[in-house]
Amino acid sequence: MSLPSTEVQDSGAREGAGILESRLTGLGREEFARDVWGRTASLTRGASGFADVFSPSAVDELISRRGLRTPFLRVAKDGTTLPSSSFTAPAGVGATVADQLDDTALWRAFADGATLVLQALHRTWEPVADLVSGLSAELGHPVQANAYVTPPQNRGFDAHYDVHDVFVLQIEGAKRWVIHEPVLPDPLRDQPWTDHRAAVADRAAHGTPHLDTMLRPGDVLYLPRGWLHSAQAQGQVSIHLTLGVHAWTRYALAEQLTRAALAALGDDPAMRRSLPLAERATNGPNEPGGSNGPNGADGTDGILDLVRERLLAAVAEADPAPLFHRARRSQARPAPLGPVAQLAALSGLTTTSPVRLRKALEPRLEGTRLHTRVGHLDFPASDLVPVARLLDGRVRTAGDLGLALAGRLLRAGVLVPADR
Repeated sequence: MSLPSTEVQDSGAREGAGILESRLTGLGREEFARDVWGRTASLTRGASGFADVFSPSAVDELISRRGLRTPFLRVAKDGTTLPSSSFTAPAGVGATVADQLDDTALWRAFADGATLVLQALHRTWEPVADLVSGLSAELGHPVQANAYVTPPQNRGFDAHYDVHDVFVLQIEGAKRWVIHEPVLPDPLRDQPWTDHRAAVADRAAHGTPHLDTMLRPGDVLYLPRGWLHSAQAQGQVSIHLTLGVHAWTRYALAEQLTRAALAALGDDPAMRRSLPLAERATNGPNEPGGSNGPNGADGTDGILDLVRERLLAAVAEADPAPLFHRARRSQARPAPLGPVAQLAALSGLTTTSPVRLRKALEPRLEGTRLHTRVGHLDFPASDLVPVARLLDGRVRTAGDLGLALAGRLLRAGVLVPADR
């Protein structure tokens, strides 16, 4: 069928453009947010070359030489995920690890038509990690990366939907994608497609596809969460990266608001009081005059009104921001830190030593406290100005900050050595 109007041809890249525009969609952040984000599937032809990010040789190295363990790899065939025991084995002398990948078993499964799913590549392959970190910072939502390696004329999974948005980056070969509109728009993380298996199967079997197209190297497909999809490799091995965007939702914000309100109620002595004992029923529990629980003769119906009133007041006054920011920081990891290089930088620290803020820390300075993904630090007022300057990410010298402060931040894993 013909491609939808959401397709973008030959994106190119403007100087200074972010990852979204320069590598994925050809659209600036504001345009993507207005017209595409969470609204519709979008296909970008020739968005970028991805040889610098991932490749067939990267697949072979990860499987055969990196000593990966489960769950860094799944294996699927014809909609079924194979048990990990079928492709793992002990590592041999000197490494008593029972669940490392068995490259021979994986080769046999792959030759038999199974799809290899390399999971959490943002933890195991540096170029992917850099791309994911940059995209997450640009979008303001956590991002993960998986790779799907499918032999010719095979598929790994039946039609399904994800509970996160995805960017599909075709790396090698060609893969046919069939996309249908959601049966459950904007599913939450605890609303998987298996809860709607019958509706998903019916829509995939009988519904008119929103998009039926072939992805080739350099193409990028964006799917909002909930959009149904299935894919099949064509006449050669297909490799694609999926960047999963775990979007923060209004529901998630409501969860944080509720938790903040409940924390406030925990400080209210009246709310900590026990409910009254139930009165002895003079008649049967279901007879006139009998005691029937919260709305019965024990008088808890009035207490329920009081609780509701105070809960609503606590919600109205609660500030969910601290809990929300803490949850956001917990959803991703900071940039890698090498302990040997870090110790060398700390031991050899001088006023001319170049240092910078560690990337992907999600730093937030509130009053005299700096919150980061590696914990929080409290500072005297005299240190607040140099600490605030650090947040722009530029390279500084230890002398700019003061040796004592620079040493403290290096020891905490907040600062790292930098090249000029």
